[in-house]
Amino acid sequence: MRALKYHGGADLKTITDESLDALAAGMVNLERHINNVQGVYGLPCVVSINRFDTDTPAELELLRSRVNDLGVEVVLASHWAAGGKGAVDLARTVVALCEQPSSMSYVYEDDATLWEKVTAIATRVYGASEVTADAKIRGQIRDLEAQGYGHFPVCVAKTQYSFSTDPTLRGAPKDHSLNVREVRLAAGAEFIVMVCGDIMTMPGLPKVPSSERIDLVDGQVVGLF
Repeated sequence: MRALKYHGGADLKTITDESLDALAAGMVNLERHINNVQGVYGLPCVVSINRFDTDTPAELELLRSRVNDLGVEVVLASHWAAGGKGAVDLARTVVALCEQPSSMSYVYEDDATLWEKVTAIATRVYGASEVTADAKIRGQIRDLEAQGYGHFPVCVAKTQYSFSTDPTLRGAPKDHSLNVREVRLAAGAEFIVMVCGDIMTMPGLPKVPSSERIDLVDGQVVGLF
């Protein structure tokens, strides 16, 4: 609920205060996510709210009304306070949705070019109007295709705070530009990473990962620390 109010313009200092106006404005972010799951991927979905004590009845009712209008169920979850018991209703709803017949669709075709793939993600999922990249990046993409990696799927790495690459653009921005500043080949995992905007990616495993020191000895786990 706090995240939706943030996308509606609420200040972080007062994010726990009731604000129906901010919630109503921020709902566009959630509605785009719902549209992506249902309209782009062709899958049923449920909206789960990680309910906190600061979520007011009026805010919950507003959210439930807006989401229900889209034909989607809202399930409140309190696992942060009640553990697994607090997520039982959500689990049952998810199981029921999984049992429904559905026909999943993809954002792009496998035989599309790498540029076509990232463009499809940008325009269909993020609401962008275009994808940009300098000559060096475009050349790297062409080289990857020439080396036989063009059939790999594309993974986009960008800020988690916005549908755009600008973390300050809240809500559901449209017609923005997605700039690809770096291209990485994950040959083992078999996908191409398009790094967009200012984002720090997680480091990979070291040559000798910590997992190699973990073992089970006489029923006791050793090597964790």
